[in-house]
Amino acid sequence: MTSCPPVLVSHTAESLRLGSIQFSQELKALGITPFGSGDSSAGMEYELQVAVEGKAADVDLPISIYQSNFFRNIEKRVGRGDLPPSSIEDIRQFLDENRANVWENSWVRIKKERLGPLASRVFSTDLLADKRYPKGPQRGDSQRFHFQQNDRSHIRIPISYLLKLAFAEILDQNSLPESLESCGHSLFSYFQSDNTSPEILSFTIPSAQAGAIGPLAARETARTFLLTQLLGQFANSHYGLKESGQRAIIYNAPHAPYRQKRLNDLVPDGYYRHLFMSPCLSGWERGEEKHKYMALCHRTLSRSQLNTISKLKDAGIITNNLIVLPNTSNTCLANNGTHVSLGSSALTRLATDPGSSFTPGVEKYMGDLVIKIVEHFLPLFAGTYTAAPYRVDFADFHPESVLGFLPHELDYTHLRMLWRRWKKKADIQFCGRSFTPFGPRKLDNMLSKVLGLSGDLIPDFRLIDYFITLLSTESCPALDGMPGNQERLKAELAEIGIFDSRMSIYLPYRMRAQSQMGYSGFEGRIYSLFPSFLEDMVQAVELQNLVTAVAYSMVLDGKVVHQDIPDLPPVESERRQMFFATAIGVPTVYIRTNSSNMFLKKILKHVKQQRHSKRYRNYLRIKVSDYQQALISFLKIEGAELTDQLQATPLLDNLHERLTDPGYSASGKLVCNSIATSGDRRKPTKIPADIFNAASEEYYRNDLKEAQCSEGLAVLEEDCLRLEQSGNPIIAEIMCTNTQARARSVTGFFDQIRDDVLEETAAPEDLVLLLHLGLAVVHDLNNQR
Repeated sequence: MTSCPPVLVSHTAESLRLGSIQFSQELKALGITPFGSGDSSAGMEYELQVAVEGKAADVDLPISIYQSNFFRNIEKRVGRGDLPPSSIEDIRQFLDENRANVWENSWVRIKKERLGPLASRVFSTDLLADKRYPKGPQRGDSQRFHFQQNDRSHIRIPISYLLKLAFAEILDQNSLPESLESCGHSLFSYFQSDNTSPEILSFTIPSAQAGAIGPLAARETARTFLLTQLLGQFANSHYGLKESGQRAIIYNAPHAPYRQKRLNDLVPDGYYRHLFMSPCLSGWERGEEKHKYMALCHRTLSRSQLNTISKLKDAGIITNNLIVLPNTSNTCLANNGTHVSLGSSALTRLATDPGSSFTPGVEKYMGDLVIKIVEHFLPLFAGTYTAAPYRVDFADFHPESVLGFLPHELDYTHLRMLWRRWKKKADIQFCGRSFTPFGPRKLDNMLSKVLGLSGDLIPDFRLIDYFITLLSTESCPALDGMPGNQERLKAELAEIGIFDSRMSIYLPYRMRAQSQMGYSGFEGRIYSLFPSFLEDMVQAVELQNLVTAVAYSMVLDGKVVHQDIPDLPPVESERRQMFFATAIGVPTVYIRTNSSNMFLKKILKHVKQQRHSKRYRNYLRIKVSDYQQALISFLKIEGAELTDQLQATPLLDNLHERLTDPGYSASGKLVCNSIATSGDRRKPTKIPADIFNAASEEYYRNDLKEAQCSEGLAVLEEDCLRLEQSGNPIIAEIMCTNTQARARSVTGFFDQIRDDVLEETAAPEDLVLLLHLGLAVVHDLNNQR
């Protein structure tokens, strides 16, 4: 294996260190605190789950499978005796025994004549190989989106793209005020999808100049989620989906659907990509190239998980050849979360000031150090504000499966420690000894019943099932502050088959450089599923802002330097193990007594209970719960000034309550509601995995979606009422020109429409009015920036 390209570290590191000191002095002279009161802005990216409800004969996914060459070839090979009958019977069972008639990530089928003029033009443009050249050729796969049925032209598209076409229909309505047309067309690019599910960018960028950033970000999220729901309901009606036996469903769900995982085990990886990888119709000038890039990501991650087996052997976790080979196709790209990016107005302004010492190199040098500090605080977020509860039966509790990408994210020592504690925590023990499944499923199921082994409940499975971070190598650190460090790391990891250098860097907290993004800040990729926007998300974003502000302040004051958190794989693994232990629910971690992480040692001074490990020499045994409480104490003491400035004491008190009362945490709420949906009163670990996970998905699809939609309605009503009371002419024009409105006041209209929206029975004209009102609010908020 070749080593990383040589870097003149000494001179570069010293010049950047001196530049950061100069910039710190510049900020002090200006009296600026990055991410302090009134300085932050927030932008979100929402990854949503979609499904189509309908009979197998009416829905695109089962129809496509039945009509595929793959299915026909399997039938022929089974008929010739080349394959066992189970090869086709298992697929038929998947297609025929869907009692809920819900097909996650299926496409929809629409009569082409249903498209309005603007939607037709948008669709034609998006089928171009390069949208910058209207007279150029179409995509090579353009025929994939067309078919004939009953001598009529139809199109088949993902629901992510259906939302964009529905939005085009809304802009094509005669009742839309001309003043909103420009705003509406600018939002087309906010409808994206490059993995499997829709990705919606926040329609507005809230700024803390108008108040605390947490409530503003949560209101934006609730509002955007509602508008997405309204577009889905409008599409179901306007495009005749309901009458053709299809109902598009859009909701929040954190991990790959249970049935999709099952189908993934039945089909080859290439066919899985054909069924579920987004064609990238929206959001990119050359969509087909982007689609090929995402196929590369899927192949790389699938291969990467296969490569974890050798690491598990090297770590001593797999001690024999009794393993279950991971699938050559991985569903991790179907996991969904919310990315929250925080920008600093002050840093963004100084980054574009030629007279400022805040150069791209200094931004990188300081930003990497801020990330290293923030990573120590990530255990405060997992399970408290968001979660992704997931049951794993004993028969599935193979280390090569449940450990996911952890072998690439932790070093061998911490991986062994975590696995041993996980086995002790899980319900896989008999007579004081932990058992793991042998491999043959019938044998493992019988062993589970005889010995009463249930497996485990993972509080935030998404953080384990997804490749959330890259572990540095000895020669290529990812966060040492040196320009180009992450590109060098990706190149080395590509050589050993873990990653691909063409892919974006994976980190739980990622820097957003002004030169690339147009603002200076950080993106949090740690959020799975919020039980509530207006409660849980408010607190999460406030805490993210506080932790970022404290970290940046410590860097500026010189309280923490890069040498305090050495850029070595064991040091990275040591701090990240707490985050993954929290996601899994493992209660204890181990930290070296002579750890070279000086910042971690500062935190450990606040841990009230710690003792030397009897099992691991030269290690401290730390409870995760005690570490979390120590982080709160650290913020109150070391970050006292910013805690007061941001009025964050109630936030930290709320966090303490979430940590000490499991029922108040996001994980506790979601588990409780999933159990209620299942109708099974047993402990969650005693409910079979297929029943618990199916109940969770049903809860996300129905009750949670309705509750979050209700929050969005409340937010939009308050927005519209504010504009109405201020005499906003656009609101007045919408209410007057829409002759279908049943009420002439905002309050009256929302009172009449609320139940219809929540029950998804609202008339198309009412949905159009609501969407026009929402667009007016977006227009007003964007004009305030």
